[in-house]
Amino acid sequence: MQKYEIIIYWSNADDAFIAEVPELPGCSAHGHSQEDALHNAKEAINLWIETAREFNDPIPSPKGEKLIFA
Repeated sequence: MQKYEIIIYWSNADDAFIAEVPELPGCSAHGHSQEDALHNAKEAINLWIETAREFNDPIPSPKGEKLIFA
């Protein structure tokens, strides 16, 4: 199991919950509930890593700590 931080929030513009994975650029998902967004984010993480391996791109290791935002 990957241990990347996932941030889930409600988006009025999308009318859905958004799940972002800040440590993996461009990796995000959405869902009608927080649980759906989380499930879809886990799938997105696996696809992100699979694609990075396919193209020999670097895969960041999970930091294991909460990211700091200013």
